[in-house]
This record gives sequence, C-alpha cells and structure tokens, in this order.
Amino acid sequence: MLRWPPRGFGRSWQPGHAPAMVAFPLALIAVICVVDILSPPHIHLGPLLVAAPAVTVAFAGVRLTALIGVLAVGAQVLIGVMRGVLATANLEAQIAALIVVSGLLVALCLVRDRHERQLRQVRSVAEAAQHVLLRPLPRRSGPLRIGCLYLPAEEEAEMGGDLYAAARTPTSTRLLIGDVRGKGLAAISHAALLLGAFRAAAHRQATLPRLAVHLDGATRWDTSQWQGDADQDTDESFATATFLDLPDHEAVVHLIACGHPPPLLFHDDSVTTLPAKTSHLPIGLGGLIGSNTYDVETFPFEDGDLLLFYTDGVSEARDADGRFYPLRERAAAWTRCEPEELIRHLCADLLAHVDGHLGDDAAVVAIRRGAV
Repeated sequence: MLRWPPRGFGRSWQPGHAPAMVAFPLALIAVICVVDILSPPHIHLGPLLVAAPAVTVAFAGVRLTALIGVLAVGAQVLIGVMRGVLATANLEAQIAALIVVSGLLVALCLVRDRHERQLRQVRSVAEAAQHVLLRPLPRRSGPLRIGCLYLPAEEEAEMGGDLYAAARTPTSTRLLIGDVRGKGLAAISHAALLLGAFRAAAHRQATLPRLAVHLDGATRWDTSQWQGDADQDTDESFATATFLDLPDHEAVVHLIACGHPPPLLFHDDSVTTLPAKTSHLPIGLGGLIGSNTYDVETFPFEDGDLLLFYTDGVSEARDADGRFYPLRERAAAWTRCEPEELIRHLCADLLAHVDGHLGDDAAVVAIRRGAV
C-alpha cells in the first residue's frame, strides 16, 4: 500500500545530518576569529561568534550545539588574548553575553528535542492504529492483482474517513471502498465501525445485498443507541460506498453502488466509466425510505481488464485555478500499467495537480484480473 506523506516527511531537522553540516559553524568561528585578530584596534567582530551556535541549533542536537557554543566562547577568549584586551570590561561583557545566548540556544534545543520525541511517539501510535484499522489490501487474491493508495488531507494524519477492505470467500474476493461523512475523530470512528462490520460479515453473508443491509444496520444502530445522551455526538452518520464481489472462475464483477463515484474500467487501451444503473442511498441512510433492499449489477470483467475505484478526494481535487483533477483523461496513459505501478503514477500526478495540498482525504484501489 502506498501512503502520503512518507514516514519522516515534514521534519525540519535531522540530527543524523550534523556531521556533514557542522563544518559551516566551525568555519564561521575560524573566519571571525582570524579576521577580528587581524583587524584594526577599533574594529570588533567577536560578537558575530554568536551566529555559530545559532546556526547549529537548526540542524543539530543538544550536545553539538553546546560544543559549538563552547568553541565560540573559546574563540572570543582567544581574540582577547591575541589583542591584549582580555581583562577589559568590554570583552568580559561580550564573553558573558555569548555564554548566556549559547545557554539559551541549548535550552531551546532541549525543548525542541523533547517535543520531537513526543511527536515520534504519537506518530508511531497513529501508524499502529492505521495498520489495525486500515490494513493494506493483499497484492494477490485468487486471479486478481490489487494495488491501493491512501492519501490523508492533513500532512501528519494517518487516517481519515476514507476506507477500503477486502475479504475472501470460498469462490470469490469481496471488497469495500467507502467515504464516511465528515472529518476528524468522528469520521475515523465511523470508518472503524464500517471496517469492523465488513471484516466480520463479508465472508459469512451469502450475498452482497445481505452484506450491504448488515453494514447499513450496523451504522444506524451505532448512531441510534446513544439517542438522548447529551454527551454523545448523535448526528446522522453515513458513508458512500461500493461493494464488490469478484468470482474466481467467472469473468464478471458484481457491484452495489451506494452513492459512491463510479469506477473506471480499463479494457485494452480504452478507459470507460462503469456507471451503475441504480445508485442506492449511502450506508446508514437505508431506513429513510422504509426499505433498504439493494440491487446487484453485473458487468464484464475479463482477463487483462483493470478496475479503478476511488473516493471523491481524487475526482474532486482542485488545482490553484479551481479545476477538478481530470482522472479519466490522465488514466488513459496508464492502461497497460500493473495496479501498483498505476497507483504510483496516479499518486504523483494527483499531488502535482494540487501542488501537494489535498483538500480532502483520498483513497484508490486498482484491481486487474488474470495472470501476469
């Protein structure tokens, strides 16, 4: 499974880079020291030595920052000795000021390091939660090859309201791709509910309609059980979704669409939209019309064909001029790609279209039938 941003993205500093970069503050100390010693008596460049620890704190840890501060103070003392002004009040004040500033920079480094450790811990917990909730899809399932992608709208987020999951039955592969209403923790909670319900029931329910009814009922029950509790968020929760069943020995795909964007079918060198004739209400709203029956539609899905499923975070992504991402047009260039290769192309192209800033979470699943 591809994911954006990659681990470590967005860190402003890396302690491991210090050995290569420490030459700059050392050279700065040496240059200031030599120039000050050789300058006329009325010119004093020693105060510029504070730049060395100030630069170091941007890329190094506490120990190296403290070491550069000590070297800067030593250089100031050397300047005083070489110019014969070590005992003057002016130089003593400069040395004291340099010690104080270096100490403050070391303290700043300590605080920064502590926050960085806390952030790493939070990130590791978030990554663990993502792997539990939004597990990567298998690369192979029966005659299918599968690729998937999750792109959070927020840089440091691991998961939002977009979701996908897969399950095996004795004769087929079942998949779910969906998009929960809303954002934040509430959306993650509802996504976790749907994923759990799907994984528990996908291999047990005899038909796709019964599976859709089960998930719709689970969503509505989870919302209605807290009615009347002022401390609980009981706002209507729902999710657009597409349910798939792909038989191992039949060149077809069975599909139920619940308000979700239609998939793309790659056949030979062409890309066409696979529109469902019936689009049901989103999952969680089935009871609004008094009946929550679901009709299955069947489409040809031959060896070599590829299906591309996505959430509206892809199809409704806008560039700086407000233009939607032209998914179908861009996808025409990737008809011969394998699922994971197609996903990589799509990820790079989508992020380039939005200049790296998605307005909504995005999820993509690519499925190709047939042996390599």
